[in-house]
Amino acid sequence: MKQLVKNVLVAAAVTLSAGTTFAASAQSMDDAKSLDELLQAVKQNRVSSAQIDKQREAEFTAARADKQALLNRAKKQLSDEKARGERLQTAFSENEIELANKEQELVNQQGTLGEIVGVARGAANETVGRIATSIVSAQYPDREDVLSSIAEAKELPTLEELEELWFALLTEMTESGKVVKFNADVTLLGGGSEEREVLRVGVFNLVSNGQYLTYNDKSEQIQPLGRQPEGYITSQAETFENTDSGYAGFYVDPSRGQILSLLTQKATLAEHYQAGGTVGYVITGLFVIGILIAIYKFITLTVTGGKIRSQLKNKDKPSSGNPLGRILKVYQDNRNVDTETLELKLDEAIMREIPKVDSGVNVIKIFAAIAPLLGLLGTVVGMIETFQQITLYGTGDPKIMAGSISLALVTTAMGLIAAIPLILVHSVVASRSKSILSILDEQSAGIVAAHAENKE
Repeated sequence: MKQLVKNVLVAAAVTLSAGTTFAASAQSMDDAKSLDELLQAVKQNRVSSAQIDKQREAEFTAARADKQALLNRAKKQLSDEKARGERLQTAFSENEIELANKEQELVNQQGTLGEIVGVARGAANETVGRIATSIVSAQYPDREDVLSSIAEAKELPTLEELEELWFALLTEMTESGKVVKFNADVTLLGGGSEEREVLRVGVFNLVSNGQYLTYNDKSEQIQPLGRQPEGYITSQAETFENTDSGYAGFYVDPSRGQILSLLTQKATLAEHYQAGGTVGYVITGLFVIGILIAIYKFITLTVTGGKIRSQLKNKDKPSSGNPLGRILKVYQDNRNVDTETLELKLDEAIMREIPKVDSGVNVIKIFAAIAPLLGLLGTVVGMIETFQQITLYGTGDPKIMAGSISLALVTTAMGLIAAIPLILVHSVVASRSKSILSILDEQSAGIVAAHAENKE
């Protein structure tokens, strides 16, 4: 770059000098007054031009020599760099061979110690997974950090790292046989958190305030189950939690929370009922109406039976407030008629009492017969929906068909559940009704027989 600048400056100087000379020559020729002076001026200009040309030639020759020197230096540098590259390539190849030899030498020197890396990494990987998901980590967090470095290491573990692995395994085994209490923050399902005293049963379950808790290893949070087990299980857990000494029963999840997690997906009785749909609601309506009718008839027949028993003790004073009293009143009003007429009158009175006594009883029986038929209807509807979903979506996902199958099964069960109690209450109410009617028939036959004897 410097040489280029230098050449430009030289060319500019020569050009300026030549211009100056030509200008001077022209000026001298203009100043000539005779031919001799003009000839003298031309000779002088010729000498000056020759000198300028020699100077310029010398300068261009010097510049060419400088460029040739630069070219020679560049070629020398290129040759030196090629030689250096060859030396580096040779050194790199030699170093590669030396490194391979050293690695093989390291492997030979390690011998069976090299297996420790694989064993330690395998044990650390297994232990990290076990400790991270263990509920013991809810009490002792961040135990897996050291083990993670061992699991990812490629060199031989140090004695300190092996001791940490041993301590982690020993701690997990020791804590699996302990029932301890500790204070921890429990994340509530409705949001927020509160500090509670948590009972840890080995590596199986966490309990607090009679509730089963779960440990989320990803967020490192303790939170209650979305749905608690049945009441007898939670009450047993609360009793166990409040026990300070001795022995107490406790329902343990041996799968370390897997069964409890599946329990949250189990449908409740209310969800099963809702799966029955419209047919289930109709069956429920029939069942409720039938039970109400049965209760009403049971009460009214019981009261009527009591009044009839009271009337039996006082036949001479019939009361119109009970069926027997009304029949006795018919007898008193027709004492003077013949036996056949009296019998017809009494039969007529009994016929008037039968609808009052039997009213509603047959309705219960009809509801008991309709409920299973409605359940069968729900089954047919559910199967139709199931086949429609199979047609649309295939059988790849059973969950798609679960709702229709639930409708088919639940309505059948609901129909049977409604029919069985209705049949039982119908038999009870019908027996009460028949007992009352049998008393009326018995008393009517007795009255007719007594009247016939009196006539004879």
